[in-house]
Amino acid sequence: MSIWDLFRVEPKQRPASASAETESVRRITDVLDQMEADRARYIAAFAYILSRVARADQEVSPEETRLMEEIVAKQGEFAEEQAIIVVQMAKMQSTLFSGIEDYVVTREFNGIATREQKLALLHCLFAVSAANHSISNFEDAAIRQIARELKLTHKDYIEVRLRYRDHLDVLKDS
Repeated sequence: MSIWDLFRVEPKQRPASASAETESVRRITDVLDQMEADRARYIAAFAYILSRVARADQEVSPEETRLMEEIVAKQGEFAEEQAIIVVQMAKMQSTLFSGIEDYVVTREFNGIATREQKLALLHCLFAVSAANHSISNFEDAAIRQIARELKLTHKDYIEVRLRYRDHLDVLKDS
C-alpha cells in the first residue's frame, strides 16, 4: 500500500513530485496542448533552459526575451503570440522554481533530446546570452553547467563558446 492509498489521494490530486515530469515543464506543456505531448515537453524544457541562462545574471533583458521568443517560435513552429506565451511562462517558472527545478528540467531535456538537439540548444544559450552584446561570467558559468548536465563534452562547449568570444565579458578590455 502506498502513502497515497493510505490517505485516499486520487492520482490527479497527487503532488507533481509524484510524477516523472517536473511541475515547470507541465505548466508550460499545458499551454502547448495542441501539440503532440512529447513535442510539447521538448519545447517546454527547451524554453525553460533558455530562461535559466537568461536570468543567470539576475536580469533578463528585452533583447534576450525577444530572441528567446524568436527561437521558441522557430523550434516549436509557433505563431509569434504562442511563442510569447511560452517564453513568458518559462521565464516565470524559471524565476519561481530556480534552484529547485533547474537541474531536473535539464535532466529531463537530456533524456528526450538527441545529441544534435543538445548542441542546437547550446548554440541558442550562447545566442540568448549574447543578445545584449555581453555574456556575463554568470551566464557563461550557467551555460557550462548546463552543458555538463546535458552530458556534452568540454570540447563541444568550447567550440560553441569560441563563436561568441567577442561577447564574453571575461575577454573584454576593462
